[in-house]
Amino acid sequence: MSFIDSIRGKKILVFGAGVTGASVKRFLDARGASTFLIDESENVEGTTNFERVRLEEIHLGVVSPGWKLDHPFISRSKAVGVELISEIDLAWRVKSELNPTQVWLGLTGTNGKTTTVQMAEAMLLESSIRARACGNVGEPVIDMAAEKELDVLVLELSSFQLSWSKEVRFKASGILNIADDHIDWHGSFDNYANAKLSIANLSEILIANLDDEILSSKIGNSQARLVTYTLETPKPHQIGLVENLIVDRAFVSGDAEVLFELTEIKPAVPHNVSNAMAAAALARSVGADSASIARAIAKFKLDHHRLEVVLEKDGITWIDDSKATNPHAALAALKSQIKSVWIAGGLAKGASMDQLIKAAANRIKFAILIGTDAQLIADALRSHAPLVEYQVIDKGLKGSELMQAVVKVALTKVQSGETVLLAPACASMDQFKNYGERGDLFASAVKELAGGN
Repeated sequence: MSFIDSIRGKKILVFGAGVTGASVKRFLDARGASTFLIDESENVEGTTNFERVRLEEIHLGVVSPGWKLDHPFISRSKAVGVELISEIDLAWRVKSELNPTQVWLGLTGTNGKTTTVQMAEAMLLESSIRARACGNVGEPVIDMAAEKELDVLVLELSSFQLSWSKEVRFKASGILNIADDHIDWHGSFDNYANAKLSIANLSEILIANLDDEILSSKIGNSQARLVTYTLETPKPHQIGLVENLIVDRAFVSGDAEVLFELTEIKPAVPHNVSNAMAAAALARSVGADSASIARAIAKFKLDHHRLEVVLEKDGITWIDDSKATNPHAALAALKSQIKSVWIAGGLAKGASMDQLIKAAANRIKFAILIGTDAQLIADALRSHAPLVEYQVIDKGLKGSELMQAVVKVALTKVQSGETVLLAPACASMDQFKNYGERGDLFASAVKELAGGN
């Protein structure tokens, strides 16, 4: 009996009532399963109280991203023998039965995932390959797995999803970088890194950033075919930079092939160039041609809240990189500018700020610190950049009022030829709904107070 036929009439737990869980429930219900939607938050509409579920009657549990491996609900389900799979593995089972010719590409990393899968999607579409970026960006994978109009899925994958996934197989997958993030969830940096690296065991080809020190030290034992990319001159089996050209020496029949020019990447800052290389490698792994890749990258624009210039006036550039929710992302943003008045802080999620400050001290003119973990950044500045002055904004302020205060301070510190950079290195939920609201309110305050409107 097929897997899909086997679920008819069976009782299935769906862990997580968010977008992914809702899609999983719809799919299973449509195939005749009897589903129970479980969520950590009480009184979420449509959910079942876990305590009322008879676990001995449950056939399967499908876990959405973010559920810890040792969550009490998970542990109790395992104890009675419930089979638990990730929503990615569920989608893989469905794809394997309903859409076996569809090819999957995977991508993970601490930073740059969404930009890179969007770049890869654009390159594939330009090459007339029917592709869709999904997973942590766009639609849940379960909604795309049976879509016969799609030849290739490009999955953005978090460490949470990879911690749960064992069955999925990728034609090629990429790891962009590994740096401190989600330590509060994984318990240690090694656990987090190992979750990211586990994608190699699920892949035919592993694409890895050779310039990332931590990642490059950990990829030697992969059983997958290894392709690397670098901002240096590429060797065989690499994509790299030759003067102002991105050159492929991995997916070529001859010695090398030019993919696109450096000037076609906007902005052509180091981390964005690396992302474009990773995207090109993913696209090349399934046959995208160089001319199409060049056209796609020339048209590509970064998403909202990613190094987004919100105002240029009086020689001052105001940049919203609210998506920089961890130290590694904030470092990339700071390195993209010569000198910045830096706005940082929020929820650090267990990450250390020491390496960020050590590496970026000469790029910070003044720091404006906000949120729950402002003191963590202040301590790192005192220890590793004692000459950099900073100001901590009242933690009682939230939302628009907070950003008004931030911009007022920035206006007193920034001069013509300099940048004001929102790159918080932290999550946003202590003072904002999400990083998008944080960026939007920053942009609004900038336009009101610095734009002369």
